[in-house]
Amino acid sequence: MTAIRERQVTTNGPRLHLAFELRWGQGKRAFTIGHGQPARLRTMAARDLTGLLREIAKAQRRFGLPEEAAVVSCYEAGRDGFGLHRWRTSQGVVNVLVDAASIEVNRRERRATSDPLDAVKLVSMLLRYHAGEAKVGSAVRVPTAADEDRRQLHRELIAVQDERTEPSNRIKGLLAGQGIALPTVTSDFPAELAGLRCWDGSELGADLKPRLPRAFARRQLADQQLKELEHERTQRLRRDDTPHVERLRRLLELAGMGLSGPWLLVYELFGWRQFANRRQVGAIVGLTPTPYRSGDASRAQGIRKAGHRVRRRMMVALAWGWRRWQPDRELSRGYERRFAYHGKRARKVGGVAWARKLLIALGRYVEQGEVPAGAKLASGRAEVNAQATGAGKRTAA
Repeated sequence: MTAIRERQVTTNGPRLHLAFELRWGQGKRAFTIGHGQPARLRTMAARDLTGLLREIAKAQRRFGLPEEAAVVSCYEAGRDGFGLHRWRTSQGVVNVLVDAASIEVNRRERRATSDPLDAVKLVSMLLRYHAGEAKVGSAVRVPTAADEDRRQLHRELIAVQDERTEPSNRIKGLLAGQGIALPTVTSDFPAELAGLRCWDGSELGADLKPRLPRAFARRQLADQQLKELEHERTQRLRRDDTPHVERLRRLLELAGMGLSGPWLLVYELFGWRQFANRRQVGAIVGLTPTPYRSGDASRAQGIRKAGHRVRRRMMVALAWGWRRWQPDRELSRGYERRFAYHGKRARKVGGVAWARKLLIALGRYVEQGEVPAGAKLASGRAEVNAQATGAGKRTAA
């Protein structure tokens, strides 16, 4: 999950502040009404909503609050997802989902952590947040249930692609240990296996020989699932008429974009998020720099690498693809001038900076229709559809 700044929502009158430290079995709940008031800690079973309402009523009586007093809450974004947030919101409660990377820590404590410490820290941050301290932390923008569900297809597809790679590498690694060099694992591997011999001409071991076909079968299963997912993706692109698909088709009009990159950008970023400035767009994929300035010392500490790493990986891949398919465009020429001829490290650093600029340019194109400077568009909707179905070749610049 990636965080963005959100405007606080404040309420008048007394408030009960509640922080959840979530665990799968039992977790801590911290209650307080203001600064200087020790937090009331309670241990509760996870997902016990009835017990939670009972504890909130007890805390209101303990702090002398009326039953109609407002309740605000927060918890750390993680494996528990958005279900608790949506339930709290449906109850009329202002809930904040806190980005874990933005939680303050005491540097002298070497990140001391325990459930009580974390719960108290969260509730103290919640107090400051609703008191008007805008930069006390970052709040995660929560997607709707439908937008969250739409992310499953491409995330599964990426996972299956990785799962397909692992058996192939395993097979090549096992054979390399026997002195056999296998450049690629093709569909003819079962037939090739019978003729493989170790470095000294002997046959493969009795236990190794059956292991290889099983690894190949796992790869074949991943191949089949990958084809099914790609077919489903293509069908959605053809038949859906939602705003998400319209944004996707707009990105596909750019020559050389392919389908996987635009699909991820729309369903992860531009389909439902709203960005206030360019820095937020770069931060969502962790491509913003981390400066260090103290006195006369000033140096760059690299990119933040916040957020989902798959988004960052995809953007870097799109940037290199843009350089290949649109080499004469302004973004590509800017990279060539600044980084291409200054060594390997400069090219790597430049590729990241270039990916951030490309992401910002694509965001403007999707939201405002502003074509990236000098970008070449695919020649007509037919070619775009051909790219989407895999029937056509990418158009070079």
